Amino acid sequence: MGNPLDQRDSKVAADVVSLRTNPGESSASNYTDENDFDTPEAAIHDLPPNYSDALESSEAASLLPSTLPPLPTSINGPAIATVPYVDDASFYEDRNTGAQFWVAKSLEYPAQLESHIRQLAAIPPRPYIKLRGTHTETTRDSKGKTEKNTITDFDVSVELTPYLFSDAQYRRSWTCLRTVDNSEKTRRGTILKKRAPGSNQNIEVGGDPKPTLQEWCHRYAASRAGLKAFTLHRRIIGFDEEGVKQRLRTLVNDTNYRGHLKVELVTQDSLAEVYNEAMINRWRLTSWIQMLFTFTLLFIFSWPYLWLRTKRWEVAVAEWPYSRMAEGSAKEYVSISEDQWYNLWGRAICKAVLEKRQKVLDQSDLRRAEEAEPSFNSGNPSVDGALGLFRAGVNAMNEANRYLGWGGDC
Repeated sequence: MGNPLDQRDSKVAADVVSLRTNPGESSASNYTDENDFDTPEAAIHDLPPNYSDALESSEAASLLPSTLPPLPTSINGPAIATVPYVDDASFYEDRNTGAQFWVAKSLEYPAQLESHIRQLAAIPPRPYIKLRGTHTETTRDSKGKTEKNTITDFDVSVELTPYLFSDAQYRRSWTCLRTVDNSEKTRRGTILKKRAPGSNQNIEVGGDPKPTLQEWCHRYAASRAGLKAFTLHRRIIGFDEEGVKQRLRTLVNDTNYRGHLKVELVTQDSLAEVYNEAMINRWRLTSWIQMLFTFTLLFIFSWPYLWLRTKRWEVAVAEWPYSRMAEGSAKEYVSISEDQWYNLWGRAICKAVLEKRQKVLDQSDLRRAEEAEPSFNSGNPSVDGALGLFRAGVNAMNEANRYLGWGGDC
């Protein structure tokens, strides 16, 4: 054109929120990551259920009203993981990224906004490890003109969401909702990103405590900006992304793949934004209006206007730890370590790559990778023999690819 609670200040004065001062709030613990892998391999039957299955188990909970009390920092019982309902809200969702947007008059009140943000923080991000291999194919038509086409050899993803819970069905996790530190450069009711006044990177002059979520909600509600947005970011932390990506690159390269390999961590459902009630905010989020402005090139004028008019509060962060540092500088994991994850999924990923599949892998793919090829018995020796020859041919082709190389540009 965006764990559940931050720690409330234990002082009595924390209940009184001033729009001109910054009441104190203790910082959330910062967890760091180390290359300290656990070697045991997780068994398939010990896997947490798929996140979609865990959602079905709490379907009854989704019928509860949206005005629920705040969730505890560590979830120890069934909790709502569905999108909270707001009576007067217009809800929009980006199908590509999972980003969610609300336009509602009721969410311009600080108490309702804070409650809404806390409920959104209880919904996890959806991180995926994605491997995509492509090669360029050059063809020549009858007139002698050459044309280059990008061919996808494989596109395989594995979702990490179940490993953000120690118990996905009962939603036990280490999630934490915090506000940005004074030294962080972000939008604080502004157009451009900036640090808090008196703060210079990691050095804070004056030592004022950072504002709480409650105070940020009051500041948002008190703003007279015609267009404004309050943003929640969901993040996965404590995951050794580079280490896992390097091991997966080695895994694919060991198959003698010669194409263009891209391994990345893609996170969906990482953004949630609340806009104030304004017709322009509804228009900017309407799909057919976006398409109209794109095809007519009116976005050249509308984008600068929206960018300059909209004040943004990107101050709330829901952190979902994959691991954290325990006492004695030892790392502990909420479910399994990166090494265990690789041992668990490596064979299934390699098999899917060689089969040139394009899908999100699930537990059925894990079982297929561990089990022997099923025998086919139709009762007809001729049919069984033909299928056996076909399967042997596919296996021979895969072995030839490993030896000669495959997926190169041609």
